[in-house]
Amino acid sequence: MAIPEFQYHRPKTLAAACELGRAYGSASRFLAGGTELLVDLRNKRDQADHLISLRDIPELRRIHVDAAGLKIGALATLTEVAESSLVADSVPALREAILTMAGLQVRNQGTIGGNFCRAVPCADTPPICIAAEAELRIMGTLKERTLAAADFFVGPRATVLQPDEILVEIHIPSLPRGFGARYERFSLRRGSALAVASVAAAVVLSGDQIQDVRVVLGSVAPVPLMVAACGQELIGRSPGRQLFEHAGQTAAAAAQPITDLRGSAQFRRHLVAVLTARALTIATARARGVDA
Repeated sequence: MAIPEFQYHRPKTLAAACELGRAYGSASRFLAGGTELLVDLRNKRDQADHLISLRDIPELRRIHVDAAGLKIGALATLTEVAESSLVADSVPALREAILTMAGLQVRNQGTIGGNFCRAVPCADTPPICIAAEAELRIMGTLKERTLAAADFFVGPRATVLQPDEILVEIHIPSLPRGFGARYERFSLRRGSALAVASVAAAVVLSGDQIQDVRVVLGSVAPVPLMVAACGQELIGRSPGRQLFEHAGQTAAAAAQPITDLRGSAQFRRHLVAVLTARALTIATARARGVDA
């Protein structure tokens, strides 16, 4: 199936790209790596008369650390993020999440910004970024804004972005002492299989007590789903197997899975329970400084 005809634009600056988005409105799409968008156009899940390439805007590809934390340009490829020593030092669970997804060829082409902006419910990078309290910097023709990554998604393949807005940067703030995180996923085979269910967990310990915790589910709801009830159960308590298994049941109850070719809703709930307990266990070990 061929990709429908479109007009291709190649702006050199963020401002020029935003202006093209404003001019062509809903008939346009911003093109990063294209690994999701071009497939969607070919399969008629999306349509566009204008594709606005971001490839000639180098500032979108920068990965750096400053006093505020880790900042990842939206155009950085998944491979560049996974291989960055800055990412490995700041939030290694993000690197692990990327290495579970797709194949090397896709990771070499696909971008972290595209993984966010295509808003596929089974995307692997948003849950761990949300668990790490990431913020997103967004640029439009009239203003720049920042919002929590958890507030970016409004439905399957839908985000808060306006036609003239571009996701510029993903900012993961400096993580506190006693922080640990883990991303767990289940797929039907190794390689490029999509996640049937996934869980990102972040834990902050103070002594032997859970000071903060965030559990975010992927592939089992229309958008990445933060399970606030897990925090209510776990904060202020000492970590342990039974506690985490109970949290897994809480997460499973909060999930909103569907039944499809990859698994039933019931199966997905079971996966959420198992993956949540596992992710919390490993995140806690890392918060204690144990390599897990």
